[in-house]
Amino acid sequence: MNNVDAVRLNFNPNSLQLLNWILAFIMFGVALELKWMDFVRLKENPKASLVGIASQFLLLPAITFLLVMALRPHPSLALGMLLVAACPGGNISNFLTHLAGGNTALSISLTAVGTVLAIATTPINLSFWAGLYAPTSGLLQEISLDPWNMIETIVTLAGIPLGLGMLVNQFFPTAAEKLSKGVKPVSVVIFIGFVTIAFSNNYQHFTEHIGKVALLVPIHNAIALGTGFLTAKWAGLSLADQRTISIETGIQNSGLGLILIFRFFDGMGGMALVAAWWGIWHIISGLALALLWARSKPATVLAK
Repeated sequence: MNNVDAVRLNFNPNSLQLLNWILAFIMFGVALELKWMDFVRLKENPKASLVGIASQFLLLPAITFLLVMALRPHPSLALGMLLVAACPGGNISNFLTHLAGGNTALSISLTAVGTVLAIATTPINLSFWAGLYAPTSGLLQEISLDPWNMIETIVTLAGIPLGLGMLVNQFFPTAAEKLSKGVKPVSVVIFIGFVTIAFSNNYQHFTEHIGKVALLVPIHNAIALGTGFLTAKWAGLSLADQRTISIETGIQNSGLGLILIFRFFDGMGGMALVAAWWGIWHIISGLALALLWARSKPATVLAK
């Protein structure tokens, strides 16, 4: 099947339910390290907080739309790019920020706030920007996407686990610390295993169409990282904050994107290829960038 837009990945309902639990487990593990003060802490650095939120939820979707208009990829690939750009930050952004010598406290706060905001911004951004581009607008009309159903899904898979994890950390901090050490690595291993199995079940589709996203995703990811960094730089923020916002903008929760693709878009092949390859690539690019920056940590970080 040469048309990637017509590809539908082989993914049974039981597998989708398992993926739902895996993502909820990952979000719970992330939340075990969050506290309610992480939301309040944004007031201590309001300019950086606003720049970070604007970069991720306003600029990235808009620039992704411009990239789609410039490259004109297959409609399903374009829709996948817009969905990834509409997702909240990925769960490894805090680790990468710390490694890069960024502002870890700001990263944690942006992750917490971003996940909550994504309940509304993900369906709004996807519907708005995809609706402006005729090929993706046609796909949305074929699917009859209901934003309210998507909001309900995000609340279930991200909002509720986030709240539960924070409650455990708030009232049982010692238990949360012990759980976090086990939950996060186990959940990541399970997720990688799941993606590997999904890949093997759809090997022919992946090998036939992977070339269509091999460069598309790295270009998109590089632009996302650059958008965050340059936006923070132009706003006059510190180097540590620039690195933080770059990582927060370039590391997206593609796992959530995959679940939304299978639940609302019938496993549309082009979208799934973008989200799956992004999930692999942003770890590679984020880790490489963090290691590069780690060699020259800002003085404000070294002094701590």
